[in-house]
Amino acid sequence: MATAQDRITIYGPKDAHKFKIGETVNLRPAANRNVPGGVYEVTKQLPHNGREFEYRIKSATESHERVATESELTRA
Repeated sequence: MATAQDRITIYGPKDAHKFKIGETVNLRPAANRNVPGGVYEVTKQLPHNGREFEYRIKSATESHERVATESELTRA
């Protein structure tokens, strides 16, 4: 039977977050999630979700933060 240790995935340097906290990024709009595109600031790097890294991002025009995957973001 597999143990918790057996299920841990090790990520190497090539699997590091692409965006840094404080960096300005563009979010691709997603109609299926009702997410407006635009310029956002990365406020937190989140763990790998099994497919890619996620980020908490904040727009200057919204009072709340959003979670976005790395593939939804580009450098501004």
